[in-house]
Amino acid sequence: MSARPKPVPAEIPQAVAIVMDGNGRWAASHSVSVAEGHRAGSRALRPVVETALDLGVGSLAVYAFSTENWTRPVGEVEALMDIFGETIDRELGDLAAQGVRTRFVGRRDRAPDWLRAKMAELEAATADKSRLSLWIAFDYGGRAELVEAARRIAEDGVDVDEATFAQYLYAPDMPDPDLVIRTSGELRVSNFLLWQSAYAEFVFTETLWPDFGPDEFRAAIEDYASRRRRFGGR
Repeated sequence: MSARPKPVPAEIPQAVAIVMDGNGRWAASHSVSVAEGHRAGSRALRPVVETALDLGVGSLAVYAFSTENWTRPVGEVEALMDIFGETIDRELGDLAAQGVRTRFVGRRDRAPDWLRAKMAELEAATADKSRLSLWIAFDYGGRAELVEAARRIAEDGVDVDEATFAQYLYAPDMPDPDLVIRTSGELRVSNFLLWQSAYAEFVFTETLWPDFGPDEFRAAIEDYASRRRRFGGR
């Protein structure tokens, strides 16, 4: 007998962002290398993307590599670059087939040339897809994004309001998240989407990212659906 489809929560956020945290602790708890923890984390993304597709989420932003992550041991950073490349090679075909448009948000100039080429290939291969927008925050920092936006605004000499400022962010067409999820039990935003998440709902879970799957994602959506968003009103 086939499994009955799970009910869709009453209200679905159109834009979700995830701080994918806990790969290192997962590795330690499973007595494997940190690199293997990151690989496990990379494999955890596809089921979440597929669940977002099933639920009708329109935009999913994930925090893959921060500006601060460059300070990690050289071997770990090099392994992460390799894993990003492996993940692009593994997922490109399926992402395109499922209608997922993938774009990278943040800096690219510090990434290896070969990885920048793979990132560009993935973006080009999915540019005409529209079922789900997947935003991968790579070499991303919220403060750096705001400073860069302010610098370019000053250079252009334009009058600034909120709408104008938003156009100078790394990805002006990325929608502000309705819901931000952080895994691994940490209770902070860690410099992620500081401008965009001003009115987001937050869900924090103890689950380490490699163990975070469709059930946990649905639970976060259900939590979101139970809340009333006032945006400063009553």
